[in-house]
Amino acid sequence: MQPNEGVLTPEHLRMLIEDGTIDTVLVAMTDMQGRLQGKRCGARYFLEEVLPHATEACNYLLAVDVEMNTVEGYRMSSWESGYGDFVLRPDLSTLRMVPWHEATALVLCDVERVDGGPVPVSPRQVLRHQLDRLAERGLAAFVGTELEFLVFEDSYESAWNSGYRGLTSSNQYNVDYSMLGTARIEPLLRRIRNAMTGAGLYVESAKGECNPGQQEIAFRYAEALATCDNHSIYKTGAKEIAAQEGRSLTFMAKYDEREGNSCHIHVSLRSTEDKAVLAGTGPNGFSPLMEHFLAGQLACLREFSYFLAPNINSYKRFAAGSFAPTTIAWGRDNRTCALRVVGHEDSLRVENRVPGGDVNPYLAVAAVLAAGLYGIEHELPLEAELVGNAYTSGRETVPGTLREAEGLLAGSERAQAAFGAEVVEHYLNAARVELAAFDAAVTDWEKIRGFERL
Repeated sequence: MQPNEGVLTPEHLRMLIEDGTIDTVLVAMTDMQGRLQGKRCGARYFLEEVLPHATEACNYLLAVDVEMNTVEGYRMSSWESGYGDFVLRPDLSTLRMVPWHEATALVLCDVERVDGGPVPVSPRQVLRHQLDRLAERGLAAFVGTELEFLVFEDSYESAWNSGYRGLTSSNQYNVDYSMLGTARIEPLLRRIRNAMTGAGLYVESAKGECNPGQQEIAFRYAEALATCDNHSIYKTGAKEIAAQEGRSLTFMAKYDEREGNSCHIHVSLRSTEDKAVLAGTGPNGFSPLMEHFLAGQLACLREFSYFLAPNINSYKRFAAGSFAPTTIAWGRDNRTCALRVVGHEDSLRVENRVPGGDVNPYLAVAAVLAAGLYGIEHELPLEAELVGNAYTSGRETVPGTLREAEGLLAGSERAQAAFGAEVVEHYLNAARVELAAFDAAVTDWEKIRGFERL
């Protein structure tokens, strides 16, 4: 194996294919919802065709809703334009084993136009753009994402057939930090942890959470793009492993009326010479760069919130007293604030607590970095930290609905400047598609309240 277990070079992959260890290579991109989409390629075909020449896929993969319906309003892909192809160009730095599938490897791709050049609305490209802007200032971003999920004893098929009603949680009570509670499902957690290690991820720990059946597996921080790649691979792999075990798990932001699934995002900056730049001799032990970076988060959070909370369900999670943030403020190790500052000196970092488990990591990290860059570019002053309970502070709050977030993004000159008009228009259409679908739906809540009694 390579020094980093599970990570492959093209030469090592070729050896594994030639000796029969690998017979399938997954060639995948990340779509607007943060899901892996692509092809299962025969190993010989991958070596002879995909590796030297790339492959293609229908460009509707960046222009459909969560149910893969073709929808109106996207400039890049439509019936009028014929739903053509784009190119999936393998990023060979992402090549790795997939231990939970037999004889399988995986590579992630950048999305390019057939006539050349990147597709700006591709989530991986949206993040690359912000990383390039950072690099122009001699900066690099390091990121960790903390994903929570709920585990059920039901298979995905039985959950679907029941309409997701009456599912059996893998724990019956709050197991936050409980060693006994996690032991109840340790075989599943252990299999996920070890499989991710075998796919090149650096596992830190697993712990129970508050909602029955709720768990979190944490991974070591890495360079921003690598973390988002690992996030997407882990999220897909955890579901596939649960399915193989006859169970199901969900990362949706708010499954029920109890605690939702969060995805806290930790961000730090270093110079391109690998020197930490956020700590300093100013108030709170901050450098001026840290003050501006954090101030930019506060200034842009409402306008960029769609990229942190992209679905109708995302906003159900924002409830006072739930450990999900409602207040736009920062505090030292204060979990009631949207922005929590943790660590000291080289480990000093900002934790954005707004995203839920349903977030697209590339878009969320891009939004965090774009907001920070706005603060740096305008040398924004940092307001005093909030001490105490942010829920009762009376401060400005995160948007309460997807409709509000869509309106804020639509009117945001900052977003236009940071992401470009093409990206903003594309994701505004995605938000409007979701809103239209929800507005047309008749929910169980409406039937229960209105079938007989109205």
